Amino acid sequence: VPDARTFDVWDYLVFAGMLLISTAIGVYYAFCKKKPQTQKDFLMGGRKMTALPVALSLTSSFMSAITILGIPAEIYRFGAVFLMYGFSYVLMVLVTSEVFIPVFYKLGITSTYEYLELRFNKSIRLCGTFLFILQTVSDSPVSTGLNLWGTILATGMICTFYSSMGGFKAVVWIHVFQAGIKVAGIFSVIIQGTIVEGGISNVLNNSYYGGRLNFWDFNPNPLRRYTFWSIVIGGTITWLGVFGINPAQVQRYNSCKSRFHAKLSIYLNLIGCWGILGTMTFCGLILYSRYHDCDPWTAKKVSAPDQLMPYLVLDILRDFPGLPGLFVACIYSATLSTVSASVNALAAVTISDIVKPLFPSLSEKTVFWLCKGTSLFYGLLCIAMAALASLLGALLQVAVTIFGVIGGPLLAVFTLGILVPFANSIGVFVGLIAGFIASLWVGIGAQLYPPLPEHTLPLKLVTDGCNMENIPLEAPLSPNAFEIHNVERTPLMDNWYSMSYLYYSPVGVFATIIVAIIVSLLTGGRKQVIDKRLLLTKEDFLSNFDFLKKWTSNERILHLLLCTGPLCQ
Repeated sequence: VPDARTFDVWDYLVFAGMLLISTAIGVYYAFCKKKPQTQKDFLMGGRKMTALPVALSLTSSFMSAITILGIPAEIYRFGAVFLMYGFSYVLMVLVTSEVFIPVFYKLGITSTYEYLELRFNKSIRLCGTFLFILQTVSDSPVSTGLNLWGTILATGMICTFYSSMGGFKAVVWIHVFQAGIKVAGIFSVIIQGTIVEGGISNVLNNSYYGGRLNFWDFNPNPLRRYTFWSIVIGGTITWLGVFGINPAQVQRYNSCKSRFHAKLSIYLNLIGCWGILGTMTFCGLILYSRYHDCDPWTAKKVSAPDQLMPYLVLDILRDFPGLPGLFVACIYSATLSTVSASVNALAAVTISDIVKPLFPSLSEKTVFWLCKGTSLFYGLLCIAMAALASLLGALLQVAVTIFGVIGGPLLAVFTLGILVPFANSIGVFVGLIAGFIASLWVGIGAQLYPPLPEHTLPLKLVTDGCNMENIPLEAPLSPNAFEIHNVERTPLMDNWYSMSYLYYSPVGVFATIIVAIIVSLLTGGRKQVIDKRLLLTKEDFLSNFDFLKKWTSNERILHLLLCTGPLCQ
């Protein structure tokens, strides 16, 4: 494989164009449109959004930089079994639509953690709020090889501007634009990659003989990294923590003008999730077909698996000025979508869960300006965290693992509140602690003592087709710099710490639920009286059939398709 080229002026122009258009949309909503005057307008678009733009915003945030870089790399190393996530997305959407959205929408809350105080008490609410803030602020953009400080500042400042000035509507419509950029960038790779490899049949043929078309693996062993069961069970619970209870997503559902549109947005998002999964899977197969006899990672042309996609882009698009820039714009659109949604959600959570309870007499105008100031603060904080992450290197991997397992116990707390009437604040608090201990224990242990290859089963990578003179003899570095070497393996390391990472979230969920139920029953949980609005009731369930009737209504669908822009809101 020839050495990949670097960026030229056309690539930088394409990338700059994406940033300028994103800024222009923010300027439009900040200065040209009627300005939002209340917290409800700024953080939830006045609850006038329709399903299609909200669905596109959900899909755009799902298409993160980690998705675009990580899924193809995982398929390159472990095969197309990753495609089984399609089943977990269905289960996630069904539970989100029929369990969480009915309760959150009828309450009309800005932050999901408001629910925890209504259902349990203020202490549980603050626990959830601070954990969410800590988890979200710790997320950092992915470096793509451009000038680091210039990229962080440009991306961060633009994102901070349109999040703090334009409000929720600006964020949603910028996500819609960025979704188009991402689709264009991904399809440029798919089309040219297929052409370079001689057609789809050659891609599939190389993938088949390389063992990458391993779709079905029903081995129930929880130590296997990817099986049908680990993906469906672990994937469903993990993504429920994102789409079911995360304030950034619930804020979108509650911005819809009716519960019908809120539910419809998550079902439309399912189509987007399937599309992203399919295209990213095929990108992974193209990646393997291109380098099936000369692995760039083993050949030390890249230092980590998540650099394989940018390496492929600069390889196959070298003769098309501007297209590598389009792909980088795709990556940074993903980063902008993630960060802007996070900034808006962080502002909503901070104002609703911390500021307003401490200062209940604040006027609506004061709260509105505090929302803007809080968005600006979190935007600047995210810039600082991104710069720090670039210097910390492998420490970020440990942080991502630690904060990743937070979602399981928090999901369990909301599930207990909505579905278990006798769950009380004492039981939930003890269960939350137990769930965190269990999930953090396995998460940190797996970082220190990673599972052996016989458990993760990475597929074979070869360098037979490379120029051997330029390849070092040693194997590629482990992506986990905190791995402890030369330690005698114990049963704890080879079993508990070797569990598939997809089960970390279920461990937290089940530990929290079991302990919370036991403690709640022992502390008089059956005696408490709960407001029915805080539970999933029979009426909520029956209303699902009304949703199905509306879904099949031609008039409703016609209205949805023709009335999705700002003029219809």
